[in-house]
Amino acid sequence: MKIYAVGGAIRDALMGIPVNDMDYVVVGATAEQMIALGFRPVGSDFPVFLHPQTQAEYALARTERKTGTGYQGFHFYADPSVTLEQDLQRRDLTINAMAQRVDEVGSLVGPVIDPYGGQEDIKAKRFRHVSAAFAEDPLRLLRVARFAARFPEFTIAPETLLVLKAIVASGELSALSPERVWQELSRGMSSSKPLRMFEVLMELGASDRILPAALIPFLSNDDQKGLLATQIDLLKQTTDRINAVCAIISANLSEGAIREWAQCVRMPNEVRDFAQLFSSLRRVITESNSSAEAILAWFNRADVWRKPERAEQLVALAQTVQFATTPISQALQAALNIKNQDVLKTLSEAERGNGERIRAAMDAARLSAISDSL
Repeated sequence: MKIYAVGGAIRDALMGIPVNDMDYVVVGATAEQMIALGFRPVGSDFPVFLHPQTQAEYALARTERKTGTGYQGFHFYADPSVTLEQDLQRRDLTINAMAQRVDEVGSLVGPVIDPYGGQEDIKAKRFRHVSAAFAEDPLRLLRVARFAARFPEFTIAPETLLVLKAIVASGELSALSPERVWQELSRGMSSSKPLRMFEVLMELGASDRILPAALIPFLSNDDQKGLLATQIDLLKQTTDRINAVCAIISANLSEGAIREWAQCVRMPNEVRDFAQLFSSLRRVITESNSSAEAILAWFNRADVWRKPERAEQLVALAQTVQFATTPISQALQAALNIKNQDVLKTLSEAERGNGERIRAAMDAARLSAISDSL
């Protein structure tokens, strides 16, 4: 039995990138042997085991055969006879198909095992698929787009570009689950150059399957795309990046278009709501001249009275991307300073039992405070 570190950990180490996660492949072992050594089996699709001390995942070397459509239509075969090279051959890109031996104490030893030219492709800054099996999994198209966002200086090899376009033409992208689509999109959005992911999707003709139609014109316009890129580059390290990037990218979309996209890719509600509120905030700032009425309407829409921290994050993001936020920032503080008990004192005893009257009085007091702040 031999254990190897494989995939992204080897790639990142060769590129001088900190390695945070390590994937392991075990060659020459059976499931029974792994269990006897204290490993705990997990999952049902293929044999993966948790290390008894570290809880890291160790997978038996395996091959695969396509038996249906989509990324789930595969039959996996794990056996002690499966070689490391066979296991690496089923991987997507050459830069992810490298391995290095792990010794008894968990240290990497010996040379990098690179049967498909991953090191050469790292030097050439090139994404190149490992084998013909690459075309069998439509999810790999999204993975390449996501890697393009992480490594924007890389280009796609011409032969790989042809295979990716063939995946689009096959119609198998429709077999991807929305959850897996969002998983790849969110990883791309958390990368250094998320717009590169969208560019790749457009180059491949896959954007109409993955992105909202209303976003395409903005990504197709060099000036608009350049502005989006500049705004994303302004994000602070402490920013919740996925929320912020998604909000910036969809800021020019209607709330309805954002909601439709969210449903198509199973976007988490928190991300969807943040993007919708940022889109409406942009309109308040740029289209309504930040009138007191428009600001109050947005405050109510954003439920700032119960979620002031989220409103502050939205306004801070608008300031980061250089919107004129001073009026709305001052208005927010002024409105939040209005105390319910102070407003209730201005109402009669009968009015205090009327919810509609209380809400109207609160709105009037907040509108007055906002107007004064402006």
